[in-house]
Amino acid sequence: MRWAIVSDIHANLEALEAVLADLQRERPEALVCLGDFVGYGASPNECIARLRPGLAAAVAGNHDFAAVGRARLGSFSGDAATAARWTGTQLTPEHRDYLLSLPLTVRWRGTLLVHASPALPESWAYVLSPLDAEEELEAFDEALGFIGHSHYPGAFIRDGAGVIHYTREAAIAIQPGCRYLVNVPSVGQPRDGDARAGYLIVDEEARALRQVRVLYDVGGAMRRIRDAGLPRFLSERLMAGE
Repeated sequence: MRWAIVSDIHANLEALEAVLADLQRERPEALVCLGDFVGYGASPNECIARLRPGLAAAVAGNHDFAAVGRARLGSFSGDAATAARWTGTQLTPEHRDYLLSLPLTVRWRGTLLVHASPALPESWAYVLSPLDAEEELEAFDEALGFIGHSHYPGAFIRDGAGVIHYTREAAIAIQPGCRYLVNVPSVGQPRDGDARAGYLIVDEEARALRQVRVLYDVGGAMRRIRDAGLPRFLSERLMAGE
């Protein structure tokens, strides 16, 4: 089976539409989401409505819970908190209820799906180094775990000797005896210096993972943010992919 993972859409409709169009080309058999449907961007309802019907599984992100009052804004930057409050005023009752219903973790086809931290999902911790990954890999039994949150795609790989390696290679072969914690590319707000939207393909038969990056109408997404009256920085960072 081939399936796809999206994460960190952040209410960026232009990026989401580009990814969904590319998925029509890839034709995976299922699609799952690692959360942060909303936050930062100006199209929260449109993104949920567009993505939700096609999902086989999804988990909550911190911006999803912040927008519906389930996560505190104390750890958010000023602009992120402003966007979360604005999002909360925009969500339809149906979409608010959907975000409230999302679990923190899901087991899917023998893998773990979580937005941020397998060890403490509601802490929204970042996994940025092999030292961080060591604790996180101890928190689940599956050979494959998938996270988002940092918007910085890559993979932590623990080999048979217990040594953790990090790679940013776009294509990864799943090796027997190894365990993986994979950070999925962000759809709506990449921060790795590449402004293109991204997602991940999981090919079970080929035992392979592949990052996919897609061009989208960044200018259109920027205009939406400005027209909504959201902080200008939230639009400008899209152009730089950071």
